[in-house]
Amino acid sequence: MPKDKSINSVLIIGSGPIIIGQACEFDYSGSQAARSLKEEGIEVSLINSNPATIMTDPVIADNVYLLPLNTQSIEQILIERKIDAVLPTMGGQTALNLCKEAQDLGIWERYNVRIIGVDIDAIDRTENRELFRQLMIDIDVPIAPSHTANSFLEGKEFAQQIGYPLVIRPSFTLGGTGGGFVWDKTELDQALKNGLEASPIHEVLVEKAVLGWKEFELELLRDAKDDIAVICTIENFDPMGIHTGDSITVAPAMTLSDVAFQNMRDAAFKMMRNIGTFSGGCNVQFAINPENEELIAIEINPRVSRSSALASKATGYPIAKIASKLAIGYYLDELINPVTKNSSAFFEPAIDYVIVKIPRWNFDKFKGANKALGLQMKSVGEVMSIGRSFQEALQKACQSLETIRKGLGSDGYDLHKLDPILESLEHPSWDRLWHIKDAISLGVPITSIQKITKIDRWFLEQIYDLVKTEKLISKYSINNISSDVLKIAKEKGFSDFQIAYLMRNCTEDDVYKLRKSVGINRVYKMVDTCSAEFESKTNYFYSTFEDENESTSSNRKKIIVLGSGPNRIGQGIEFDYSCVHGILAAKEAGYEAIMVNCNPETVSTDFDIADKLYFEPIFWEHLIELIEFEKPEGVIVQLGGQTALKLAQKLESQGVKIIGTSFSDMDIAEDRGRFSDLLKELNIPYPLYGVAETAEEALKVANEVGYPVLVRPSYVLGGQGMKIVINDEELEQAVINLLGDMPGNRVLIDHFLDRAEEMETDSICDGNEVKIIGMMEHIEPAGIHSGDSSAVLPPFGLSEYVLKLMEEYTSKIAFALKIKGLLNIQFAVKNEKVYVLEANPRASRTVPFICKAYKVPFINIATKVMLGVNNLNDFKINPDLNGFAIKQPVFSFNKFPGVNKELGPEMKSTGEAILFVKDTKDPVFREIYNVKSMYLSK
Repeated sequence: MPKDKSINSVLIIGSGPIIIGQACEFDYSGSQAARSLKEEGIEVSLINSNPATIMTDPVIADNVYLLPLNTQSIEQILIERKIDAVLPTMGGQTALNLCKEAQDLGIWERYNVRIIGVDIDAIDRTENRELFRQLMIDIDVPIAPSHTANSFLEGKEFAQQIGYPLVIRPSFTLGGTGGGFVWDKTELDQALKNGLEASPIHEVLVEKAVLGWKEFELELLRDAKDDIAVICTIENFDPMGIHTGDSITVAPAMTLSDVAFQNMRDAAFKMMRNIGTFSGGCNVQFAINPENEELIAIEINPRVSRSSALASKATGYPIAKIASKLAIGYYLDELINPVTKNSSAFFEPAIDYVIVKIPRWNFDKFKGANKALGLQMKSVGEVMSIGRSFQEALQKACQSLETIRKGLGSDGYDLHKLDPILESLEHPSWDRLWHIKDAISLGVPITSIQKITKIDRWFLEQIYDLVKTEKLISKYSINNISSDVLKIAKEKGFSDFQIAYLMRNCTEDDVYKLRKSVGINRVYKMVDTCSAEFESKTNYFYSTFEDENESTSSNRKKIIVLGSGPNRIGQGIEFDYSCVHGILAAKEAGYEAIMVNCNPETVSTDFDIADKLYFEPIFWEHLIELIEFEKPEGVIVQLGGQTALKLAQKLESQGVKIIGTSFSDMDIAEDRGRFSDLLKELNIPYPLYGVAETAEEALKVANEVGYPVLVRPSYVLGGQGMKIVINDEELEQAVINLLGDMPGNRVLIDHFLDRAEEMETDSICDGNEVKIIGMMEHIEPAGIHSGDSSAVLPPFGLSEYVLKLMEEYTSKIAFALKIKGLLNIQFAVKNEKVYVLEANPRASRTVPFICKAYKVPFINIATKVMLGVNNLNDFKINPDLNGFAIKQPVFSFNKFPGVNKELGPEMKSTGEAILFVKDTKDPVFREIYNVKSMYLSK
């Protein structure tokens, strides 16, 4: 049926700040849903407290409410706006829980608002463990033996009945929070306590553990007349026992028999048709016994999920876009596939390639954390890669992670000691994949590895074949390797670096030149949802090594924007925000805007944001070959955080134009020592410092500048490796650790300004004029990373003298660095003396916050300045804020019990929220001011 004409306005509930288990995939889904509803002439209002999201931009929704996600905010919106319906399925668990809470309070009924997409009964049946268990029994879908407990005693009683090992699964939580394995009765009491406390309704499912079974997910769409389409089948590389958010996943499923797939499909359809009123996207998870293909259902999520974003990017099918249309009444067979534009949306995508997702962890930020993977999600982001084979996709995913690894091994970082390898296989952590490959290289039989890991033999044989290919390559040198062997290596995903490493006595550049000379070039294939069965209008591509190239390089002037890669602490969703606005600004300026990124959770990798999207690793050889193919006028590196910035030097050395500030000028700011020298020339105060390349040099510097000192490397993000030390012993250990983790890096030793206030400015410079777009006062003192500090915009406690000095120093530094584009500067103030701590010649973590506070698209302005199509005087930039905006960091310490939660120079927060207050009399403001006073008085 056509859309429900009684729905003229919709409220979308967002997911709030980024936390582990609920990340920027919901920015993607919320943004896509809002745009989809606006296409239908519906007025879209949106509530979210996360300033770093695209979904909270004025270009996405008609009315944006940057408010706390609570029922008071919901009621405020309903008083101000005539809302016909609320869509809670795009904001993860947070949105569902808030929708249910508002229902329980009678808010929706009081304001005559309908819930669309899913009803409360369906939410209850899927999120309440007992209702879900009973439903599965009623509809004859197998589940693991289980009981629901609402008390400690009930849980203990059921555990005795079920037997060990078992699983504790709390109701109404996300990312597996509060869940865990219980191996024997000694672990039961604590596990039950954790689970009951984590559940908002004090309920857990006590379930028989099916460890070692294979895990699969189906991403589906259902409409109001019960038509269902399977959009993607996803197989977990890791067996049951590891949270799917922490598991390597593969699409399409590689080891699923047709019979097992049909059984899974039938069970999923039965589950979807019996949960209640529901129209939209859905994720269903299953476990399959590898011995006999016995199937059990794990859970069903009647909303767009983390895997929905992955499935959308994997297939090219815009799940959130279609799901939002189904929520307002459309049937699947009434909608057109927006990718092909000439086929029905009621079809099941076919893909002629393989995708691999690998999670990204940040255990280095949580010293002492338990790194073992289990039922509680611990990863902070993920990468996705696309290849013509599993092997190619796997290697590309490894190259996308932005760790020291250059692929799956063959890079100088392989482990050769058997005992730690076997320990890693038995106790999985972030690096088990590489240790599987190491074990095979050392001759451990596949049968033994499978017995330990429970990973399907097919995957292990694929890795074994990569080891055989390594041995083949290593027989040759750069002078005698045949083009056939080189082609095989590239088809299996080996990077030029890996090939050079295996052959010895040559470089990746040598390999690159050789393969180009013999015609082994990347070609680009289209992601079109239909394996080329229908003509497609999409411009979404991935690279591989074949003959036919499906991407056509146009004659238009073009710009490439480098994305920020996987989310991690210190470089998160805020950089994707900047990339999206950079793309939009380049398009407005008449350029063909090309996006390169490998993060499936992001808006920047949505199918219709850029003129062309290349889903590729931000990895040197992938990038340079794409540049040679597309021949852009230049590359924008200012928007993708440290990821993009690190490639600037190599790009410039290859004659590629860096749009905006040049590499040589950016490098002065990034090199801590050279930047301090510049400040000295400009007569700008800075903490006494010195540069060291050895621990011995560091000790000499520290004793010259005086303890305490701040130890920090150059070219890092999120305060990585930074530490405040107070004596020679601590300093020596800190420097040895840093140089061990980052060989070749120089260490800066700064005198630490104890009890100093910290501030920062963000500005835009066009070469002739500098405009400060935001000046913020930190609540926490210098020494606590700016990303972990609350900040107030504009400043409230600084003298006019200090503010003028900050403005003066910002202009001096911008002109000295020849900035063209964005610049972030961090200051410390002590006894009215203003010191400059560092400058970042790029989009900062705080720019999205400033854009939302002032409602000005500063990234768009900065991009047009970088491109040279506008100067600052072309824009009216007079930001004004009626009151104050407060940035509040959000942490995920609950995922890492027992870790040190003390804040310091290395960033630990996973996200942020924004709060507006009208004046300094506001209770929230007074509380924040009291916190600052407390810090400074210590």
